[in-house]
Amino acid sequence: MKSYIVGVGMTKFEKPESRDWQYWDMAKEAGTAALADAGVAYDQVQQVPVGYCFQASTAGQRAAYELGLTGVPVYNVNNNCATGSTALMMARQFVEGGIGDCVLALGFEKMKRGALGGGADGGDFKTSPVARHYGIMAAGHGFEMSPPTAQIFGNAAREHMERYGTTAAQLAMVGAKNHRHSANNPNAQFQDVYTVEEILGAKPIHTPLTKLQCSPTSDGAAAAVVVSERFVVRHGLHDKAVEIVAQAMTTDTEASFASGSCIDVVGKPMTRAAGRQVFESSGLGIEDVDVIELHDCFSINELLTYEALGMCEEGAAGKLVESGATTYGGRWVVNPSGGLISKGHPLGATGLAQAAELVWQLRGAAGPRQVDGARVGLAHNIGLGGAAVVTLLRR
Repeated sequence: MKSYIVGVGMTKFEKPESRDWQYWDMAKEAGTAALADAGVAYDQVQQVPVGYCFQASTAGQRAAYELGLTGVPVYNVNNNCATGSTALMMARQFVEGGIGDCVLALGFEKMKRGALGGGADGGDFKTSPVARHYGIMAAGHGFEMSPPTAQIFGNAAREHMERYGTTAAQLAMVGAKNHRHSANNPNAQFQDVYTVEEILGAKPIHTPLTKLQCSPTSDGAAAAVVVSERFVVRHGLHDKAVEIVAQAMTTDTEASFASGSCIDVVGKPMTRAAGRQVFESSGLGIEDVDVIELHDCFSINELLTYEALGMCEEGAAGKLVESGATTYGGRWVVNPSGGLISKGHPLGATGLAQAAELVWQLRGAAGPRQVDGARVGLAHNIGLGGAAVVTLLRR
C-alpha cells in the first residue's frame, strides 16, 4: 500500500524564551496548519505519533489534546535529533501496514538557551546513551571544554581535513550557503546573510567550527498528515498528495565504532546504509533527486552526508560545495529552507520541518526559494546515539 503526505504545517522556529508560548501552543499551531492544508478534520485522524525530547512522558497527549479530544491513540516518540522523522516513519508504517488511512505525525520542542550537553542530563556520564560515542572521541582526541556535541562533530571535521585536505573555508561555505538560503524563509530562526569571511571570523566553538556553522537551540513545531492511496482517491486530494516513495531507518553497527574515527561515530555509516536502502527499494538514485533537506547540525555533517549519499566521491565533499553544485543553479539544491544551521533545530520538529519544506518544493509552492522543476526530494535526519532516517518523496 502506498502512502502520501497531503498536508504539512510548521511554526516559525524561534530562539528559546523569545516568545511567550508553551509546547502545546506550538503543537496546536503546526497541527492545525497541517490539517487545514490537507482539508482534513482532526476526527478523521486515526493515529498520532508525536515526537519530542525535552518534555515529560505523555506530553504528546497534552499537545494533541489541543487539536481535539477524540480518544485517538497517541504515541510518544523520542529518538534524539532524528525524532521528527521517526514520528513520520511511524505514520507511514501505520498507513502502509493498514492500521489507519489517515495519520497525523506531530513534532515539537521547547528548549533552553545554550549548547546541548553530552547526554548525561546532570547525572553519571557513564549511564549516558552516548557514553560509548564520546568514549571513542576521547580516545582519539581527548576531551576539551567546548560543548560536547560541537566537539564530537568538530573532531570529525578535523579528521576530514587531515585525511582529505578539506579546508576551513569549504566548511564555512556550507554555513554561508544555508544562511543565504534562509533569507527567503519566513519560518527560519535566522534570515541574515553572511560571507565566508564573516563565518570564518565568527566566535570559535570547537576549531574549525565557528558559531555560524553550528545549529542553534530552538523552539518550534511541525506536522504532516500521512494518508493511504484510497484516502487520497476518496477525498479528492490528488493535487495535494506527495508520495513517500521510500524510507529507511538505520542505527549504529560495528562500523560506527570499529575505526575509532569521529566521522563514523557521528553517523556516516548509518546515513550511507539508509541511503542505499531507499535507493534500492525505490529504483531511483541520487542522480534523480532535485532537492535535499539534510541534517546540517554542524557544517561538517553536511559534507559527510554528501559523501554518504553518493553525491560525490569520498573526501570530495569540500570541493563539491565549493563548486556550487549544492545551491541554486547547481546539480542539487541542498537545504533551501536554510537547514538546521539557519532555520533552527528544535529536535522533535526538525525531521517533520524537513518534510514540510520538501512538500512545498515538490508542489511548486515554496515561493522565492522554489527549486525549478523539483519533482523528487530527499530528507535526511540523524540523531547521535544513534538513528538515521532517509526519506524519498516524489510528486
